Amino acid sequence: MSTPFYVSPQQAMADRAEYARKGIARGRSVVVLTYADGIVFVAENTSRALHKVSEIYDKIAFAAVGRYNEFENLRIGGVRYADLRGYSYDRADVTARGLANVYAQTLGTIFSSVGEKPYEVELIVAEVGRTPEDDQIYRLTPDGSVVDEKNSVVVGGNADQIGNYLGQRHQVGMSLAEALKLAVDSLARDPNGGTPRALTPEQLEVAVLDRVRPQQRKFKRILGPQLSRLLSQESAAAADADLAEPESTEDE
Repeated sequence: MSTPFYVSPQQAMADRAEYARKGIARGRSVVVLTYADGIVFVAENTSRALHKVSEIYDKIAFAAVGRYNEFENLRIGGVRYADLRGYSYDRADVTARGLANVYAQTLGTIFSSVGEKPYEVELIVAEVGRTPEDDQIYRLTPDGSVVDEKNSVVVGGNADQIGNYLGQRHQVGMSLAEALKLAVDSLARDPNGGTPRALTPEQLEVAVLDRVRPQQRKFKRILGPQLSRLLSQESAAAADADLAEPESTEDE
């Protein structure tokens, strides 16, 4: 009888991590960054049905890259967790940190399981606070690791290059228009140093967690004419005032 081929646990975990990383890198990037009145999510996504950015609960949103069926299952599980916890205890007990811990346990269990492949997904869970200092952004990797990010984060695609670009240019207290323009510019960059692409509103999925929104639910999508105006050369003050227009937005 032949001897089974042996692979060390360290090598097996490294191979699984590399497998997941390659799958995630094939997807288009998602950028999340803070601005004066909240957190903005910008994804390169031409589909209006298969969202990369979604609402989870009152002040919590979710963004993901990778295999859609896998991160959609995680999103649905997160919504159920939040609804159950908010109903059983109090709505204030539903936090991004708690949700990130749940996702970390799920991803970690799947990653270490011998019987199934690791999820090819990378997640962002964000919560808008009463003040900018209270904002929370967590990035989760396929092995279940949780990283507490500050101000900006990128997942998928050319995340390293885009992250460096954002880190050098992002400023605390930016207006929504300024933050959105920075995010789009970072997504449009050529990783090889060539001419940046021109991204149109139809190629983008944009949403915000708006701390000054009077409703309990702080999540809203930015669509159509409003997104076009924000991406134009209007003044930041005029563009931020435009955020109040309900006809061009869509709640999750």
